[in-house]
Amino acid sequence: MNKSFYAVIMAGGGGTRLWPLSRTARPKQMLKLGSDRTLFQQAFDRLDGLLTPEQILVVTGAEMAMDLQKDCPEIPSENYLIEPAPKGTAAVVGLAAAYLYSKDRQAVMAILTADHIIRDVAYFQKILRAADEAARLGYLVTLGIHPSHPSTGYGYIQRGQPVAEINQQRVYQVLKFKEKPDAETARRMVESGDHDWNSGMFFWQVEKIRGEIERQLPELFQTMIQIEKTGLDKQEDWLPLWMKLKPETIDYGIMEHARQVVVIPAAGLGWNDMGSWDSLFEVLDQDENGNIALNSQWLAVDSQKTLVLCEDQRRLIATIGVENLIIVDSGDVLLVCHKDKAQKVREVVQILKKSGRENYL
Repeated sequence: MNKSFYAVIMAGGGGTRLWPLSRTARPKQMLKLGSDRTLFQQAFDRLDGLLTPEQILVVTGAEMAMDLQKDCPEIPSENYLIEPAPKGTAAVVGLAAAYLYSKDRQAVMAILTADHIIRDVAYFQKILRAADEAARLGYLVTLGIHPSHPSTGYGYIQRGQPVAEINQQRVYQVLKFKEKPDAETARRMVESGDHDWNSGMFFWQVEKIRGEIERQLPELFQTMIQIEKTGLDKQEDWLPLWMKLKPETIDYGIMEHARQVVVIPAAGLGWNDMGSWDSLFEVLDQDENGNIALNSQWLAVDSQKTLVLCEDQRRLIATIGVENLIIVDSGDVLLVCHKDKAQKVREVVQILKKSGRENYL
């Protein structure tokens, strides 16, 4: 792989999407779900043989950096880039781009996440090679996931005409990024055949993304200029600018109105962003009744299509006559919800925040 290709793993955030197992002090990228490796470790493992640890950067908060370094000590400590306060994924990209611009102006950045599941690692690495080549042609590249169903939990990308074929991967013009839809809109988009799920993974030359940030997010660009002048370690020189930034995602802040945006569709990647408890049914093995038992003693009588997880392996959970449930016992919290309502976990989190019960977060 080109020595000027760098992976940037986004590993910040409080991590309450898999509450109550995932907490502010233990976000989901630090969880082990059906594996003896954390999701962050798996993100690192997927790059093995393609990149050296020196080509892998991690953007995270100071409170998580030490735990992440313990998870992956192979990555040099100076490659853990600390964001002083969360300002959205656009700022994460800007921080990493400023660092790389000072280090290697020929760099291509792969923006990856620390909390995805990807089953076909060989195919994933093949796509990364194709994305590197497409980025060096001047494109801003996004990775699209072939939708297996009309999900309302993902954003969508509408494909246009093919613009290239690289490494046996077709590269398509992006017509439009679309926000998370309602059920009927999702059904129509999937049936159209020209929409992919937005994976949240992106690839571009550092020079190219700098230009787009300068054009679309000038406040962030000025912050980057200051970082490039003084260095990341002189945080006191650029912190005031950082703290004034308005939180913005890379999708809506940059990609929706960027130039030369393309998508590489990735059918068969075995991808899932682990955005809610019901997503585990797509990536973990189930028994003959469609059940999943994680780290728990579970006595299931006449129970189907149910997930049970308990942090205390000594604790027995028994279910009788249940179907399509998610049961998570984290010790101080017991969650019981219908599988179809798993997205509403975030509403519980919001209620806890508003009522001042942060000890459960």
